[in-house]
Amino acid sequence: MNIDANYLAVVFNSTIRMTTPILFVALGSALCNRVFIFNIGLEGMMLTGAFAAIVANFYTHSVLASIVAAMVASMLVAWVAGIFMVKFKGAMLVVGVSINTLMGGLTTFLMQLVFHVQGAYVSSDLVSLPKINVNFLGNSHVLKTMFGSLTWLDLFAFVAAILLYFHLFRTVTGFRMRSVGINKPAAESLGIKADRIQILTVVFSGLLSGLGGCLLSMGGVTMFAQNMTAGRGFIAMAAATLGAANPLGVVVSSAFFGFAQSMANMLQNSSISSQLTMALPYFATVVALAIFNYVKIRNKRRQLSA
Repeated sequence: MNIDANYLAVVFNSTIRMTTPILFVALGSALCNRVFIFNIGLEGMMLTGAFAAIVANFYTHSVLASIVAAMVASMLVAWVAGIFMVKFKGAMLVVGVSINTLMGGLTTFLMQLVFHVQGAYVSSDLVSLPKINVNFLGNSHVLKTMFGSLTWLDLFAFVAAILLYFHLFRTVTGFRMRSVGINKPAAESLGIKADRIQILTVVFSGLLSGLGGCLLSMGGVTMFAQNMTAGRGFIAMAAATLGAANPLGVVVSSAFFGFAQSMANMLQNSSISSQLTMALPYFATVVALAIFNYVKIRNKRRQLSA
């Protein structure tokens, strides 16, 4: 393996493309954590967005319609989940698992119904997300490799993280969201409509998951495959935890998992077993969470002994 500037540029580019779908969902998970909602249904919402984007693409051949369809479909699923979790006081774990199971089966059934195929649907008629024009970078081959093949939705993922950071920590609405997560009864005593904030937050996490799903199915190869999210929703939840539910921290943790996914793809061309390389992102998730929890427990023990 020849590791040179061009190789590192390819790894950088691949890392960004693997990071952004996770980042969108991780930001949604971080917001849910801030309002004390354990939204494990993000995997199903992301899958819904990926499927809705391809269906809209199939019928309209419009990128804008595909993005809107992905957001709306995921928001509807998130709204149902939010109603059950907040209004009906349903067990969050049960609701989330139900959403994931339901959408996994429903998208598989609808794929056969709409496209008349099983497993995966690919067509040359589908329109992919427009790529950013990197000609302004001049004649630098390395820079063009680093930032080539990226879409505007990839760029917006990082912009969204910055906007959400300012929203959470620099606005009144963000303060209210955080207050609901810290102490819901106390927030309600101040006139804050905690239930509404929690449901709207879950719905907004659905919007972000829809964008992540759309980017997954239309960013690189424009297609839809059965259960194509492949656990990215759960990885995004881990990224939100490692990022301490801070949008800027979530960018860093999502980039870590994106790098792990990128290396898994790169190593598939090596002599290492493909089963081992495919397991790398999930192994990295387990190790990162284990280290995070170890450090957290150790710091608590130090505070107690001080």
